[in-house]
Amino acid sequence: MRRFVAYPLAGLAAVGSTLFVASPASAHGYVSSPPSRQALCATGTVSGCGPIQYEPQSVEGPKGLRSCDGGNQQFAVLSDESRDWPATSVGSTVTFSWVVTARHRTADWRYFVGGEQVASFAGNNEQPGSVVDHEVDLSGFSGRQTVLAVWNIGDTANAFYSCVDVNIGGGSGTTPPTTDPEPEPEPEPTDEPTTGPTTGPTGGPSAEPSAEPSAGGDAWKVGQAYRAGDVVTYEGGKYRCRQAHRSIRSWEPSQYTLALWLPL
Repeated sequence: MRRFVAYPLAGLAAVGSTLFVASPASAHGYVSSPPSRQALCATGTVSGCGPIQYEPQSVEGPKGLRSCDGGNQQFAVLSDESRDWPATSVGSTVTFSWVVTARHRTADWRYFVGGEQVASFAGNNEQPGSVVDHEVDLSGFSGRQTVLAVWNIGDTANAFYSCVDVNIGGGSGTTPPTTDPEPEPEPEPTDEPTTGPTTGPTGGPSAEPSAEPSAGGDAWKVGQAYRAGDVVTYEGGKYRCRQAHRSIRSWEPSQYTLALWLPL
């Protein structure tokens, strides 16, 4: 039986929060770009998501489902259409990018719109890479649509599910930023020296990203918004970010090297 993990974000965790430690097998994969519903929850773009915000990679259920939550009651928020999920404006062809945190042998990858299969990609019962991209033709649709992306595992009866809301051809859909927003303008300098790092509302490190990807190798932090190209140091190593994300405990560069971080 899989064990689920609760990893508090640094900006939200209170002192003394209980952490449920999972085995590496409990981590799997999800669509990170365009941002799936669980990705929007994990980055804080959509709030009040419950447990899925701490484990976006864990929406696992029996093969053959057509639900955003994979039949998991604890992730039922992902199937709640009343939340008006932000939709990313896209063209007629979209590249869907999976972050794979446990490389299960793969039967295939499938994409559905309105219950209709629009694309499939063979897995050949092989282990996928840590980042998997699929180019999907959505020219038969327009306007706001929900794409259900399914990763069918080759050596189990289960699959992983990600729902991605898109607005094909632009229009009235709400478009979340593909990167974190630019920071507020810097205040005018004063004669008083600045001491210590910038802190967030709970006293933790600020989650605001820098205006440009960092190349200097600042120390990796929990609760930090990283952009593709950012360089960090961790436990004596140096890493470049491959996928924009907000860091959480257990996503250290050495833990998910190649999925989120490229060693330098």
